[in-house]
Amino acid sequence: MIEKTAMIAVVGRPNVGKSTLTNVLTGDKVAIVTPKPQTTRNRIFGVFTHGSTQMILMDTPGFHKARTRLGDYMVGVVKESVADVDAVALMVEPIGNIGMQEELLLEHIKSSGVPAILVINKIDTVKVDETLPIIELYSRHFDFDAIVPISARKGSGVTELLGIFDRHAKEGPQLFPDGMTTDQPEKQVIAEIIREKLLICMDREIPHGTAVEITKFSERDGEDIIDVDATIYCEKASHKGMIIGKNGAMLKRIGQMAREDIERFMGVKVFLQTWVKVKENWRDSQLMMKNFGYVK
Repeated sequence: MIEKTAMIAVVGRPNVGKSTLTNVLTGDKVAIVTPKPQTTRNRIFGVFTHGSTQMILMDTPGFHKARTRLGDYMVGVVKESVADVDAVALMVEPIGNIGMQEELLLEHIKSSGVPAILVINKIDTVKVDETLPIIELYSRHFDFDAIVPISARKGSGVTELLGIFDRHAKEGPQLFPDGMTTDQPEKQVIAEIIREKLLICMDREIPHGTAVEITKFSERDGEDIIDVDATIYCEKASHKGMIIGKNGAMLKRIGQMAREDIERFMGVKVFLQTWVKVKENWRDSQLMMKNFGYVK
């Protein structure tokens, strides 16, 4: 029975492992994960139960220097997520210096007055004694409620981290129904899965200039099959050709990879069709951003 809730904002620079941690704790693929920066664009709730506590993790975009309106939006999401939560988990890599992004995030956390937990991720990539100078460095810089070294990918340290999160839980009813692992609508999850495959399959800047819109999402009568039509938008005609590939090979590969993940998420067979369209400079268009769900 749920007796408490804890809302924790997970913030940090791009690619530190915020989405990986969210997926591991929820036991579901609620946030897409790739090696490329700026994979997460929106704030995503990951919901799970820990004992008598309903945990709500706010996975946020990587904090970076914005160069487009979309970038401004993503940075704004991070800043706003620091307020009105029970605690903030600042996730960093095991590096012996505090970067500009971390300094700016700590300023926002300090001004919000919210308790902060330092999460040093990827400790499986360094020796144990190499984390000690990092802990000492951050301890001198900020009065953290706790400092927890973890490996989100391997699961080490995660149990201790959950115990720290639970210390910030407040008494009250659960905020999300049983079995719900994210606040994202199914169509949005599917669009993000397709975008993830674009990021994985495509090189350089192309995937960062893409967005996905689900134009059809319907169940077939009397069959456990869902029909999905998706339109991939890119910013240049040359990018469209690369996404489609020779004889449609790249688009087919992206579609196949996405369909497998979508079927795992939905638990039924999926018939996926994809198209590619050009929308120049959509990342600087307030209207286009709104159409793709990037609204405050």
